[in-house]
This record gives sequence, structure tokens and C-alpha cells, in this order.
Amino acid sequence: MAFIDYYSVLGLKKDASADDIKKAYRKLARKYHPDLNPDDKESHQKFQQINEANEVLSDPEKRKKYDTYGEHWQHGEEYEKARQQQSQSGGFGGGFGGFGGDASYSYSSDDSEFSDFFESLFGNRGSRGSRGGRSHGFKGQDYTAELHLSLKDASETHKQTLAVNGKNIRITVPAGIADGQVIKLPKQGGPGVNGGPDGDLYITFVIAEDPLFKRLGDDLYVNESLDLYTAVLGGETMIDTLSGKVKLKVKPETQNGTKVRLKGKGFPVYKKDGQFGDLYITYSVKVPTGLTDEQKDLFKKLASYQSKV
Repeated sequence: MAFIDYYSVLGLKKDASADDIKKAYRKLARKYHPDLNPDDKESHQKFQQINEANEVLSDPEKRKKYDTYGEHWQHGEEYEKARQQQSQSGGFGGGFGGFGGDASYSYSSDDSEFSDFFESLFGNRGSRGSRGGRSHGFKGQDYTAELHLSLKDASETHKQTLAVNGKNIRITVPAGIADGQVIKLPKQGGPGVNGGPDGDLYITFVIAEDPLFKRLGDDLYVNESLDLYTAVLGGETMIDTLSGKVKLKVKPETQNGTKVRLKGKGFPVYKKDGQFGDLYITYSVKVPTGLTDEQKDLFKKLASYQSKV
């Protein structure tokens, strides 16, 4: 049986750190995970190879033995004696420099978790001794889902039910959730492998544009029409807010485009009970149409008075 280059299996160099090994393993294991490649024998075998490489390189004792014997694994005791003798004379380079093996895997049985090379080097699935009888578990597949809400829905804490991979999941949506915001539900993803933890569920919230309000952060913006007479003389107008209509005083001689702020009448702040953004109102003065002759005469008189000022 051929020597197996575990570093190449994980796409690493021999000087890879423990963190490098962990990252490489997770990336490849997700790619070839059985849940993502059902009925794919080649991917299943690749998954076994990745697990085996991680089993050796992530264990300091096994990695040391593997690095020490390397391609001389079949003659470990003789190689160790020669290594010690040549090390004393200063002529031994130590370890193994190149990876000349073909990374060929053969398993003693169809359901074996480790190759013949592994079992020959570490003995009878030797990982079990150092791992307390357990094979390496792998986290299950993470799931993703989208939840579509109206602006009104997003402004109120409420419950929603999602159907994800045939499973109904009931969640509480906090008031103030943002468009594009992602929340994680631990262990609501795919089942773990070899006793590993279940995957997680990531929910992305999509909030539709509102026909009345524009939202920027926790503040809301709205345009409000104001009749000419109220704009000139002052008065009152009814303003829409998320919590209902409110009466607002209008100052005399209010100009078109005037902005007014209603403090605390904006969007609720995410996970901060009782805190709200502000509501900004922009007045759009509406010029009257369909005037009678009498009304036109009145405007003419106003215009003549204005010209004399």
C-alpha cells in the first residue's frame, strides 16, 4: 500500500499551523459533506480522506509520529534507530522532505472509516485510543431562509412560522428588524455527522418598501400635502404615523418644502424597548385649482396689496 500525503489532502504545506489545519478541514469537509452530495460515492470517499487527514494532523501525537516516520512508515523501528544514529553524527536531516506518495487509499472493508495506511501506521484504528473511543464528529449543514415582512410588521414584535426543509419553525421577530438583517437560529440546520452538532439556520429579513413612509435607520420620512390657506394663515393638520394619526400645529406662512420633526414617532430601535427614532415630515403646499371668479378677484386684490408693500 502507498504512503498517503495528508498535507496534500488538505491542500497544506508541512509547516501548517493548527489553525490552518482546522480551517482547511472545515472548508473541504463542507464541500464534500454527504448531505450536500447524496449518492455520490466519489465525494463520500473524499470526505473519508479529509476526515482521516484531519484525524492525524489535528492530533499532536499522531502528527509527530507521521512527520517523523513519513515515507519510512513501514520500517518505523529500524528507521528510528537509523535516525538516532545519524542525528548523533550530525548527518540526518530529520523527518521527510518531499511527498512522493500517490495518496492512494484502500480500505479494509466498505464501511471502514480509515485507510489501510492509517491502520498500519497507528494500529487498529489507533485514533480511538487518543480520542476516548470516538471518531471525529462533523457539524451538520447550515440552512438559509428568507422571511418577507411589511414595514408595519417589522415595527412590531410578533411571531412567524417558517417552513424549512419540510420542518415548521416558529420564531419571534423582534420589533425594529432591518431590511437585509440576518439572524442565526442555532441547531436548526441539518443533522450532525458522527455525533457532531446539528447545523444552524440563518434567516435573512426582506422588508418591502412602504407606500407612505421611507425608512433610514430608525428614522422615518413622510411627505405631507398642505393646503395653501393653512400654509399662509396657520392652523392644524392630521399626520400619519406608524401608531396612528396625530394632530400637528402648522405655523403661519409655512413655506413649501418646510421640514418638521416629531421626536420619538419613528421606527422602534432593535431590541431596545421603549426607544424609537424620529419622524420627519416635509410639507408640500398644494396650490388650489378650479377657482371661482370671486376667488380669483380676491387673489388679484392680494397681489395688488403685495405689490404696494
